[in-house]
Amino acid sequence: MADGGCNSSLRLPCVFSPKSRQYLASFAQDGRLRIWNTDSKILHQEYVPSAHLSATCTCIVWGPCRIAKEGPRRKKRKSEAGHVEDLADLLALGTVAGSIIIYSAVKGALHCTLDGGHNGGVNCVEWHPEDGLLYSGSDDSYIVEWDLQTSKTRCKWKADRASVTSLCVSPDGKLLLSAGQTIKMWDLKTKEVYRKFTGHSTAVTNLRFATTRPPDSNGLYFLSGAAHDRLISVWQVQKDSNDKNSVVSFTLTDDPQHIDLFTSNSKEEAVRLAVVCKDGQLHLFEHFLNGPCRKPLSPSCTVQMSGLEDIPVPVPLLAAALTADTRSLLLAYGSYLQPVMERLVSGVKTPVVNVKSKVIVPGLPGHQAPVKAALGSEKRKKCTDTKEMSIEERLGEINLSLEKGGVKETPSLQTDNFAVLLVQGLESKDANILNNVFQTRKDNLIKKTVSRLPIPAVLPLVEELTKRMQGHPYTFSFSHLYYRAVLMVRWLKAVLMQHTSYLSSLPDLVSQLGVLYHMIESRVKMFHKLTKLHGKLYLLMTQVRLGTSCFHCTVNSSATTKNSTRETRSREKPKLCLNNHTNVVYITYLMSIYS
Repeated sequence: MADGGCNSSLRLPCVFSPKSRQYLASFAQDGRLRIWNTDSKILHQEYVPSAHLSATCTCIVWGPCRIAKEGPRRKKRKSEAGHVEDLADLLALGTVAGSIIIYSAVKGALHCTLDGGHNGGVNCVEWHPEDGLLYSGSDDSYIVEWDLQTSKTRCKWKADRASVTSLCVSPDGKLLLSAGQTIKMWDLKTKEVYRKFTGHSTAVTNLRFATTRPPDSNGLYFLSGAAHDRLISVWQVQKDSNDKNSVVSFTLTDDPQHIDLFTSNSKEEAVRLAVVCKDGQLHLFEHFLNGPCRKPLSPSCTVQMSGLEDIPVPVPLLAAALTADTRSLLLAYGSYLQPVMERLVSGVKTPVVNVKSKVIVPGLPGHQAPVKAALGSEKRKKCTDTKEMSIEERLGEINLSLEKGGVKETPSLQTDNFAVLLVQGLESKDANILNNVFQTRKDNLIKKTVSRLPIPAVLPLVEELTKRMQGHPYTFSFSHLYYRAVLMVRWLKAVLMQHTSYLSSLPDLVSQLGVLYHMIESRVKMFHKLTKLHGKLYLLMTQVRLGTSCFHCTVNSSATTKNSTRETRSREKPKLCLNNHTNVVYITYLMSIYS
């Protein structure tokens, strides 16, 4: 079992204590460390670092539970002789100044401070499960191994060219994972790289071992999450293979901020995973890790907290912790200054529906629609008067430029309906829906629609954009073809920017995106020829214009010796030749493009 932490500098750290989950440690905006008791839900301890104004805390990690030696000792009873309670004691706090603060929750005071190991801010801290060692990664691209008994550096080595953003020690204490944009597995005994993995397109912020099996059994798995990435990737460490690609991926609604899981000890035991996203939602997964899985896995359950107002407002989750009881879950939400802790127990309950109740349709976040619930014990009857909204009416609702009576009306549907209708159009292959959605010119609206798109709809969207970019040129005018190509390129650019990690994780990427790749390659080759043709046309048109201006000068100089009728005819003749020549050049230009 690993307790999750938040390594992102954009989010304050907040983490539950291991095993019993009795405490919640959080670092608020005022620079104070607060430890809350999850049972009594009151503030247990508060600590203000001496350099809290200049050395902001970036990460918090609880140390392994150990036997508390502090306080008066009493003679144990025979019934308590074999029972020894392990308590969560030490906390490691990384700072932007490069120092690490070790705080004792049992003493309620500072244990020690680790200095002189890093020249940059500490991004991640990880405890060794047995030897009382500590590992830290920093912006200076180094990993430092600390000895807590001497409070000094034991070993230091360069891990990557870029910053080290995440660390994780294997359950047996023999391997260490480090990541920036690439993931490396180190042998802690020799400090040499054991395996390398592809990683993500952005900085990795979370690393967790998912199994406790040895690497020589092909059953060792670990997972990773990255910034600006809506996927949790699972990697397999194989003995006879050096495959660098992920084998399983879990879909999210936003960037992963906090991860907690129960590791799998055997193939018959599933991995339980809880992920808190940047949008405040919690996703729960349960999966048996036994080889690769092609399709991304959706969460088995999603939790979103809301307030008690008349109109429910989402309340962001800060952290989540899985418990030994598979039916319960511990959550922390609200403010970092005073978080609300609540234990949820899964079960089926019948909701109470009244006039003020509002039902949120499951699907995309924020997508709401009124739903009429049947009250009492009346049976459902077929209604002949109810009319379903047609596709034209839906498309009329999303037309933001619709005006009636000279006054611009406020659209009744939200921005998320572009993503909803796009998914409906891709599933039904309705050209009318797709045409109206793809005609939007706003880049910001295109990016938001693509970012809210579910992961399973990404590949159908790429295939649809590829088909539309391959449209036959002779069926459209030149201006219409150019306008449509520009819009499709905007959509394709947004897809590649938002879902690069998902597309790169597909095992059969070449066969699925081969048509798009060949089309782009052919157009790149044609671009060089078009630039040469553009240069020749420019020179030709420049010579034609120069000859026309010279001809007009000659005509004007001899205009006094000719009558008006002859002068008019001589002036009309070169204009007619110029227009004919321009038409020939334009037709040649179009045929060179479409050939």
